[in-house]
Amino acid sequence: MSIWVWKSENRDEVKKRWSEYKYPEKIKLVGEWLDITGNRIFVLYEADDPTTMLEANDLWLDIALVDTVPVMEAKEVAKIMAEKMER
Repeated sequence: MSIWVWKSENRDEVKKRWSEYKYPEKIKLVGEWLDITGNRIFVLYEADDPTTMLEANDLWLDIALVDTVPVMEAKEVAKIMAEKMER
């Protein structure tokens, strides 16, 4: 999941880029949620290669702070951990 935060003075540039933006082909977009109270968007996507995440975020780094956190569904993590404990 990536959280992109921008200053209000960059709002117009963010809107412009967002209208033209296409995620890299290797990314499967799960969803996007815009914080309606501020200058922030939450983007959830799937990517097998960390360099793909870098490519997705690179366009924004000059006008936004991009915080990317690898996440998994809690049930999937619990399953993996249970399997490890069985070994």
